[in-house]
Amino acid sequence: MATVTPTVNKMAEVLCGVAANAEHYDKIVQNNNNNNNNNNMNINKNVMVEDALKIPEHFKYEPQTEYPAVKGTVLQEFYSGANILITGGTGFLGKMLLYKLLHSCPGIENVFLLVRQKKGKDVHSRVEEIFDDPIFDLLKQDVPKFRHKIVAVPGDVSFAGLGLGLCDRQMLIEKTNIVIHAAATVRFDEKIKLALAINVDGVKSMLDLCKSMTKLKSFVHVSTAYSNCYRKDIGEIFYKYSVKSDEIEKLVNKLDDKTLEDTTITLLGSWPNTYTFTKALAEDYVRENSKGLPMGIFRPGIVTSSYQEPVIGWVDNLYGPTGVVAGAGTGVLRTLHCNGKMNANIVPVDMCVNALIASAWDVANNCNERKEDNMLIYNYVSSVENPLTWNQFLQLNEKHGFEFPFASAVWYYCFTLNKYAFVNKLYTIVLHMVPAVLVDGLALCVGQKPRLLKVYRKVHKFAEVLSFFCTHEWDFSNENVQRLWTKLNTKDQQLYPFDMKRVDWVRYFTYYLRGMGIYLFKEECDVKEARRRWNRFYVLHLLVKGILAASCSYALWRLISHIFLS
Repeated sequence: MATVTPTVNKMAEVLCGVAANAEHYDKIVQNNNNNNNNNNMNINKNVMVEDALKIPEHFKYEPQTEYPAVKGTVLQEFYSGANILITGGTGFLGKMLLYKLLHSCPGIENVFLLVRQKKGKDVHSRVEEIFDDPIFDLLKQDVPKFRHKIVAVPGDVSFAGLGLGLCDRQMLIEKTNIVIHAAATVRFDEKIKLALAINVDGVKSMLDLCKSMTKLKSFVHVSTAYSNCYRKDIGEIFYKYSVKSDEIEKLVNKLDDKTLEDTTITLLGSWPNTYTFTKALAEDYVRENSKGLPMGIFRPGIVTSSYQEPVIGWVDNLYGPTGVVAGAGTGVLRTLHCNGKMNANIVPVDMCVNALIASAWDVANNCNERKEDNMLIYNYVSSVENPLTWNQFLQLNEKHGFEFPFASAVWYYCFTLNKYAFVNKLYTIVLHMVPAVLVDGLALCVGQKPRLLKVYRKVHKFAEVLSFFCTHEWDFSNENVQRLWTKLNTKDQQLYPFDMKRVDWVRYFTYYLRGMGIYLFKEECDVKEARRRWNRFYVLHLLVKGILAASCSYALWRLISHIFLS
């Protein structure tokens, strides 16, 4: 019984992470891997992740991008001498954007990085932490003096006027040439008041700031492909809504927190969550209030780990499909309400960023042609040119998951997609709730606090929010993205690849789970030991299934005997 307690605690910790609480999960991972803190791989320009892992020869991938960056491309010329204001630089997409701009646009003058204080850490400490990420290892080798281009600007997009000081505001007004506004709360179940403050009010404040900028050439607002998910067809155009952000905010500010929580579903109307709803309101505000600005909107699909730059499989969060794969791969998440025939619409983060960088150039070149409600909008999705269904997503992850299992797994893989909500509920009871009750009961017997059942409720909340995107499908159009690709010359296409037709999904998922193991779980590179542990779980899995089958058979036999023999 002494060995049960650590297992209970470990399962609870992993479950907390699968519940899409990324910050809490990062702490858990760090605590569980204290012995691996010094295992920081130095990745040079000729050594990719799979080399460091000593993956067999047939898994190796030869990088297509030349390092250092090719000189003299159209995009490099556009960014040469530019001062760029970036929000959201501490996030997943923002980090990759910083890497790519600093590494592949050597002529950039300054990058103004809007950063807020957080958890007792000042702005400069948070900026230092950004560049501790392994994604910047290659940048440190190729461009060792890149740090002098980073200008940390204290601010907060949820505050009035972006929380800027007078001096910083004046500096941005006088010097900024390009703005990429990527800051947002991406939690689907965020409180509506906070989601409005960040996703809508932040855009309003940024628009006001940009209208005062004297040297502004391009302003790109990063939205989401699902801002209009209440529709079946989604084009690269604005859609008008009957509800306005000002009206919603007035109503929200009048209600207390309890009433607001109870009425949120009503306020959302046709939208499934506060994230997509507030992103739509922000787009509508841009449509009505961006006249005269050289502005465009970039709508990415579901952004996942990197395809090739600067390392394969880099990811730093557990949102969306990555959280599902982490939960299933660790043996914790076993069922999900999902129609496997629907398109997944995932896009690799590095290719997404390349398209974003190119879109800013395109906006600047076409701003004079803009008419009312005719802004350049880019739907960056995969379903149009290179579709991938959830069934294919699952099958590819299963294949490579068995080849490279997580060393942090707490049980053997047992996962299924269920198209129907009722069937998924039954699976949830049998595969989640019953084991949770048993484990919590076992925890009580050994004097531990039961918490697995409570954590599973968080997992179910996460899965419920995600299920909308797994059971619906949209007809996207992305002519602007395809046209943008053809506008680039060969050098730009080599240096900033974002053509989704060129993505090899089989190759992508060969490294997807390994990247999660390295960058999320901080696992050691002993694949053989992980496989041995995985095989032991398999034996235990079969044993438990056998015991349950025997118990059910015995119970059924006793029931039949009682009915017919009594």
